[in-house]
Amino acid sequence: MIDLMSKRKWFFVLPIIIILAGIIGLIINGLNYDIQFQGGTIIQIEMNDSNFDVNKIGVILTEMLNKKVSSQKIQAYNPQNEDEKINILMLKVPGSDTLSDAEVNSIIDMLSKDYNAKRIYQMQNVQPFIADEIKQKGIKAILVASVLIILYIWWRFSTISGLPAALTALIALIHDAFIMLSAYTIFQIPLNESFIAAVLTILGYSLNNTIIIYDRIRENSNKMRKVPVDELVNKSIIQTLRRTINTSVTTIIAIFIVYIFAALNNIQSVKEFAFPLIIGLIAGTYSSLFIAPTLWMMWKQKESKERIVAKQVKAKAR
Repeated sequence: MIDLMSKRKWFFVLPIIIILAGIIGLIINGLNYDIQFQGGTIIQIEMNDSNFDVNKIGVILTEMLNKKVSSQKIQAYNPQNEDEKINILMLKVPGSDTLSDAEVNSIIDMLSKDYNAKRIYQMQNVQPFIADEIKQKGIKAILVASVLIILYIWWRFSTISGLPAALTALIALIHDAFIMLSAYTIFQIPLNESFIAAVLTILGYSLNNTIIIYDRIRENSNKMRKVPVDELVNKSIIQTLRRTINTSVTTIIAIFIVYIFAALNNIQSVKEFAFPLIIGLIAGTYSSLFIAPTLWMMWKQKESKERIVAKQVKAKAR
């Protein structure tokens, strides 16, 4: 049997490198907040065809409005004719003030005159206080989920020291969230409500994998009472390794196909949701196999050493 626990220190090297890279990315580039998290205006304008230079339009509008304008070309299916695609220019104008009616009209006038734009396909204004509210609710959702996770695992694994199991599982989930956030800072993915949805999805997925391994540790602890804790954890991981990897690989393949589909059809919102999910699935699989059970094992070993030292001190005192 492979002795994974003898290499336990190496389990933390790769996550530390990735998180450090994320911190460096955060210092250099900062977080790329999307409009949902900082306020601003999103306008989708139906264009006559796909022959327009989005970068050039972005530069022109930035100079015209004296505000940062990011532009993107997307396509949508016509609900009345599935064979027809609608060419859309999406403009994002982040800022504390949303675009005024006069500014929106000037954009439409310019695009109609120079690019034969048809009409406003969709428009959304997000006030800064709404953006703050979305962020706060998202953070609250993650905190509430974390507390419930601790209570549930504490109760479920009370026979194998429920609190250490709960806290180490939570550390593994924090690891997953930090790895995903690192991907956002390194690749400058816009941080929006998709991030909250992706993190909550991965928390559930990763926790499920961790619970499977903890369940196996609990079962084996009843059968192998005199076995050292590192051997117990090692055997439990090996027994669940194939199932965990097979499940994760098939899930990652499915999400990867979704990402490829979104990339081919230029569906930006799906791409921005699928890519962090892929990163989170890999991180969640890794943490449930190598972070949570390893930390639990180290916690139990530390408790055992402290008990031995306490007995020795007590014996000397006599």
